[in-house]
Amino acid sequence: MQVTVRRATAEDAPTLARLRWRFGAERGRQGDDQASFVDFFTAWTLDHLATHLPFLVEVDGRPAGMAWLVLADRVPSPRLPDRRTGDVQSVYVVPELRDAGVGQALLDAVLAEARNRELEFVTVHSSDRAVPFYLRRGFRDTPTWLEWRP
Repeated sequence: MQVTVRRATAEDAPTLARLRWRFGAERGRQGDDQASFVDFFTAWTLDHLATHLPFLVEVDGRPAGMAWLVLADRVPSPRLPDRRTGDVQSVYVVPELRDAGVGQALLDAVLAEARNRELEFVTVHSSDRAVPFYLRRGFRDTPTWLEWRP
């Protein structure tokens, strides 16, 4: 099994859209019109490439998963004028390749990008099932991260 992870390009946007559709289908959260969603998601991806960095994992040359690193600039401080952070989003590996190291390779590539960009920190909002995976990759459960929803 050959696993390749790379930054996705604009040409990969329809593939990412189809992976996102499959992700939603697994969770029972997709609509009825896949073609319209692929068109919308492809356009959205192209509009957000400056702040939402997509990664594509392929196994034996076939799309097997994706992840996104969202970049954000924090308010500068006198000590740290450049305070960039990241958020890992929409991590997905096709079910038949889970627990085979594919997700690890994918997340390793995302975190390497975060290190190369010298991000102050990286967050992830995870499903309960995936929390141990992220903890093994170096994420910590921290009491200082709070969430508010309207």
